[in-house]
Amino acid sequence: MELLLVFLVVLVVVAVVGAPLRGRARGLDPEAGVRAELADLEAAKEAKYREIRDAELDHRTGKLSDEDHRVLDGELRTEAIALLKRIDTVRARSG
Repeated sequence: MELLLVFLVVLVVVAVVGAPLRGRARGLDPEAGVRAELADLEAAKEAKYREIRDAELDHRTGKLSDEDHRVLDGELRTEAIALLKRIDTVRARSG
């Protein structure tokens, strides 16, 4: 019984002490959410650029035919443009 009481007290203390931290993590700071979204989009953009460079290298080394490279390059660049537009939209929304 005493162990249960100690456990409940510890649980209440953890809940009270951790409440401010959980509040911030839930997105009470809207700028933090925008910054996180921008960081994710920037990382995706850099990854897409890396894919484009890799495809160009594969084409130069003969791993991709001209036609395959043309198709793949078009798809990758379309995806990169979509990412850039999303980045612009988020930046405009954040002010």
